[in-house]
Amino acid sequence: MKTPIDLADLTDFFDHYGAALTTGDVAGVAGCYALPGMVVADSYSFTFTSPAAVALSFLGAAPTYREQQVVAAHAQLLDVQQLSPALTMVAVAWEYLDSGGNALSGGHFHYLLRMDANGPRITTVISTH
Repeated sequence: MKTPIDLADLTDFFDHYGAALTTGDVAGVAGCYALPGMVVADSYSFTFTSPAAVALSFLGAAPTYREQQVVAAHAQLLDVQQLSPALTMVAVAWEYLDSGGNALSGGHFHYLLRMDANGPRITTVISTH
């Protein structure tokens, strides 16, 4: 029997993840991942095997957010599919806000999350534009 997904917990998780991404909190980003983890896009894939590897891979994103003056991120949960008692696939559209309050598209992603005693953790991110 499947355990129901708590949408409030998912929303809180993505709020935390978005805040960590836009503030350059690489330790916070790393804490959102289960290990090993994976990122998949049209032209590349890479895996994480340690929190340090997660942090290093996201260090490159911080200058982009600063350049665009991104100050906040909001995840719109488009679809939530519980695959097993522990695994959930979540489709997310990100919207960023810049320092002037303007909305910037942040793209679309699918996140495969594993639920554990500490809450959801990302196992795989798939960029879907």
